[in-house]
Amino acid sequence: MASADRNVQISKIGIIGAGVSGLAAAKQLARHEPIVFEATDSIGGVWKHCSYSSTKLQSLRCDYEFSDFPWPDRDNSSFPSHAEIVDYVEAYAKHFDLLKCVRFNSKVVGVRFMGDQKITDNGGSYGSLLPGEPVWEVAVQTGSDTIQLYAFEFLVMCVGKYGDIPKMPVFPKGKGPEVFQGKVMHSMDYSKLDQEATTQLLRGKKVVVVGYKKSAIDLAMECAEANQGPEGQPCTMIVRTLHWIVPHYWVWGLPFFLFYSTRFSQFLHERPSQSLLKTLLCLLFTPLRRGVSKFIESYLLWKMPLAKYGLKPEHPFEEDYASCQMAIVPENFFAEAEKGKIVFRRPSKWWFWEGGIEFDDKTRVEADVVALATGFEGKQKIKSILPEPFRSLVEFPSGVMPLYRGMIHPLIPNAAFVGYLESVSNLHSAELGCKWLSRLAAGEFKLPSVEGMLEQTAREVEVSKRTTRFYKRHCISTYSINHDDEICEEMGWSAWRKANWFFEAFSPYSSQDYEKEK
Repeated sequence: MASADRNVQISKIGIIGAGVSGLAAAKQLARHEPIVFEATDSIGGVWKHCSYSSTKLQSLRCDYEFSDFPWPDRDNSSFPSHAEIVDYVEAYAKHFDLLKCVRFNSKVVGVRFMGDQKITDNGGSYGSLLPGEPVWEVAVQTGSDTIQLYAFEFLVMCVGKYGDIPKMPVFPKGKGPEVFQGKVMHSMDYSKLDQEATTQLLRGKKVVVVGYKKSAIDLAMECAEANQGPEGQPCTMIVRTLHWIVPHYWVWGLPFFLFYSTRFSQFLHERPSQSLLKTLLCLLFTPLRRGVSKFIESYLLWKMPLAKYGLKPEHPFEEDYASCQMAIVPENFFAEAEKGKIVFRRPSKWWFWEGGIEFDDKTRVEADVVALATGFEGKQKIKSILPEPFRSLVEFPSGVMPLYRGMIHPLIPNAAFVGYLESVSNLHSAELGCKWLSRLAAGEFKLPSVEGMLEQTAREVEVSKRTTRFYKRHCISTYSINHDDEICEEMGWSAWRKANWFFEAFSPYSSQDYEKEK
């Protein structure tokens, strides 16, 4: 059993995680000399530790960059690989000398709150982020037998929603992986293999991929590429929940950003804090919003054989966009399906038998390898770190983590959660949120009351519920500009960031628009 060093190191701010969000937090809070704990030996988060060899960013470089550190080739129209993203993130960290803040191979194994919890018991003031004395004790494992204790006034959680804890399907007794004679692995484990190992795992093997989001689609594509030629075996995808996929960011010759990523296009959508007049206008705009969704769906159904393979979702495209679940499909994905290298099955239920997978219609598929691209238990990661009573409050009261401005849980004192709000660009949302957090810590403005923040987060949930059935993903993509407006206003910045009204209305926003105060 590891022993704790009672020589407690005291600092103002502790940051857990050195992925994109953790580095953004370290940069913006640098004046306080934060300590960043990274469980692995390198920065980069999921881009470094949870990506396949073929994984690419799903947006252009200019839509995924820090406001004060543009990509060297930001006008390159190709999607950067995960390796290019890691290089970019590492260059950012070195440029701003952030590595001096990072403690590598330092896993947080326990957190204890030492402060006054009474602010969570009423709807009054949240209080200062930096109370002047440590309120969090953090236990960090730095070796097999060594635990170092730290104490902080303010704790920033940046452990992310993906990686570490896989979401595993549950099966009836006698129908789980234990009866299967082949290999079962989660996509998280697959991502840790190098290209040679993945090719050896997949080539000539009967592979079943469970899932239909980006990780499942990319894995199936890698399987098809490893099984070219007459000796190659088909990859079977088990698809239960359909989502709209897109081939690129053009729709009938028009750039995709025109439909959802400008101030004008987002004016058609409901937002959490809006006037009665705006609410009435949203009702009037309902046919137009549906028309936009149908327009995009018509292009996707024309461009890809979704109907042929039974992959046309029943819900509108807008619901997937509003829940940040739109995935870019690899260029030759359906070409491989046409060749029979990728096969789709749409069962209601499935389970294992000794030779593979059995479906509820009594049919079977033989398999050598079953890859579970079934996602991750993102909130469980936070719960595994937080102590009670805060662990029980993570999803209180709506089943969605209530984060004011995507950062502050009103019922958890002296803590922030960066990287849990999803948007068109999670990097941009994290960075702008950290700029807001830095100014809040400096006392440049004050938070609303606990009750006021809970009301705001409840309004966000209600808007999401009316927009998409997948509302628990906490995505702001249909009102992201308004979200950023409100953050700017609280910081004392101008909400309108463009040079003139035309660009303000019809051009997309990016991190570059928020580089400096205006």
